[in-house]
Amino acid sequence: MTLVLHNTLTGRKEPFAPLDPRRVTMYVCGPTVYNVIHIGNARPVVVFDVLYRLLRRRYPVVVYARNLTDVDDKIIHAAQAEGVAIEEITARYGRAFHEDTAALGALPPSLEPRATDNIGAMIAMIEALVARGCAYEADGHVLYHVPALPDYGRLSHRALEDMIAGARVEVESYKRHPADFVLWKPAAAGEPGWDSPWGRGRPGWHTECAAMIHRHLGPTIDIHGGGQDLVFPHHENERAQARCEHPDQDFVRYWVHNGYITVRGEKMSKSLGNFFTVREILEHFPGEAIRYALLSGHYRKPLDWSAELASQAKASLDRLYRALDDAVDVGAAASPPPAAVLAALEDDLNTPQALSALHELASALNRATEPEEAARRKGELLAAGELLGLLRQSPTDWFRWRPAGAAGLSDTEIEALVAERAAARKARDFGRADAIRDRLQGAGIQLLDTPEGTKWRRG
Repeated sequence: MTLVLHNTLTGRKEPFAPLDPRRVTMYVCGPTVYNVIHIGNARPVVVFDVLYRLLRRRYPVVVYARNLTDVDDKIIHAAQAEGVAIEEITARYGRAFHEDTAALGALPPSLEPRATDNIGAMIAMIEALVARGCAYEADGHVLYHVPALPDYGRLSHRALEDMIAGARVEVESYKRHPADFVLWKPAAAGEPGWDSPWGRGRPGWHTECAAMIHRHLGPTIDIHGGGQDLVFPHHENERAQARCEHPDQDFVRYWVHNGYITVRGEKMSKSLGNFFTVREILEHFPGEAIRYALLSGHYRKPLDWSAELASQAKASLDRLYRALDDAVDVGAAASPPPAAVLAALEDDLNTPQALSALHELASALNRATEPEEAARRKGELLAAGELLGLLRQSPTDWFRWRPAGAAGLSDTEIEALVAERAAARKARDFGRADAIRDRLQGAGIQLLDTPEGTKWRRG
């Protein structure tokens, strides 16, 4: 089956045909590292990780770039508020981002360019835009002149006049047009800055991504991804710059955007008290359950986040891991991902359908009576899970997870009681053995007596 993706530019699903089938390129906007990420930031991380896994299976080389924005007004303000160096802020939250995305089971990208390592490329791009008449210098700034691109607004499917009316556009006196946006701005005293033909300053956000794409991936890439909130102005402005610098190139062949995360139907906001960071959620749920929950809705649709959604995801994974655990004495036969899972993902990343197929595979494994069939079904389930970034740990580790700071018996205490129960049974002290079993069950610990010994699970 052909991979089909919804292209924001055309507004329809299209068969995916890379520019070079030997080398697929994908760029996804990463975080501005001034704080830990929230659950809305996590959705594109997980969505495009699944796409990356799918592409790697289909093509020999996939270059996946996800940037880190490490120079920005928000970073400067965070450093000033704490009285620390900007580098301390970016190092701290860059590290936190890597920890949180690893907890969600995301693979590292092929490239992770940082804005501050690519200033030269940004200056070169701005110089080219000025030379082509698409940008101009004014009052120490360099601005992109939006009317220079006749089809500006094509990506977001809005007329220029509507964008201006519906957005908070700063209309400084030095702008030739209200929609013109900053490519380079002067750096104030004490702020990070770089020497340039227009004085000491720093690049605008939209220029950073466009320049890093051209430097690291080329003038045309196959896929550009990100959240729906980036369509305008960020991606619209990236496209404007790239189309001016290389008018004979497409820049991006497929624009792919994920939908919003809401909470009780409303956009997340600290003032509404419905704002959740990934770190906060990880205190109550395993990272894999968060990942499953983010995949439980189609990526282009809004997804309403709640503790109930995460609990349902945890319960669903319990069922899948239980099927694997019950087949622990059966080896897993090497298997490609089953056709049903591939078909779902190749149809514009239909992860809800893929998850449904995963549960059908688990049911087939539970029904298998012959070792050969069980090994085949187990291999299929694991291969399908790998494509989705799920079922990547042992059932033993999965069932021993518990929330941070949870009360109750520790792993060491449970192991000691299980050993004590085994000794009591061996001594035929069944009353003591039953009492220990009852105590463990009362603490939410399930015991499974097998020929190889007693296993236990939480919950």
